[in-house]
Amino acid sequence: MSTGARTRPLTAALTALTAVALTASGTLTVNAAPAQAAAGAAAGAAGAAACNGYVGLTFDDGPSNSTPALLNALTQNGLRATMFNQGRYAAANPSRVQAQVNAGMWVGNHSYTHPHLTQLGQSQIDSEISRTQQAIAAAGGGTPKLFRPPYGETNSTVRAVEAKYGLTEILWNVDSQDWNGASTDAIVQAAARLGNGQVILMHDWSANSLAAIPRIAQGLTARGLCAGKISPQTGQAVAP
Repeated sequence: MSTGARTRPLTAALTALTAVALTASGTLTVNAAPAQAAAGAAAGAAGAAACNGYVGLTFDDGPSNSTPALLNALTQNGLRATMFNQGRYAAANPSRVQAQVNAGMWVGNHSYTHPHLTQLGQSQIDSEISRTQQAIAAAGGGTPKLFRPPYGETNSTVRAVEAKYGLTEILWNVDSQDWNGASTDAIVQAAARLGNGQVILMHDWSANSLAAIPRIAQGLTARGLCAGKISPQTGQAVAP
């Protein structure tokens, strides 16, 4: 047997020991990528499995001075929402509309000046809706597909104008009552009543709704629910 032949087993053994040592120290990473990919896939699957249903979080009357804090709270808690903006505020604060989109939110139409639409004629209703479509699009919010009538007031004339602009009317299943001075605790309790596919009404300017966001997120997670988008086809919350 040659000297080279005798040293090959020893060399192989030393190589193996070195590989073990490097792997233990984290220096050898040849097989790390497949392992990380597998772990990532497993985490993704676990996240998807955790969503046993979706709810629609909605905030009316923005964008406002409260919008940045609201977006920060939503993103920090892993939530997405539909922002029903008034056209006049979108026109005055285009950067905040862009911030809504950049934060992963969806933007809907909430009329231009928030009037009682059912007390207006068709041409006035048309102006309220069309100007808001234009203002939101010009601000970078895209062309809305969803419309929430102010005060939830609607009739056949309002719906006819909505249809003209390809809008789906979205009301709500749960009213947080934040507009009526509801406490943070009451808003959290209202969100706890949400079921799969349902929508809750909140407002961009409400400090109590802002304070409720972390607890709303915790409550949804505990019930296996996730914040989803509102389908223009069904008007219900669905997977983003």
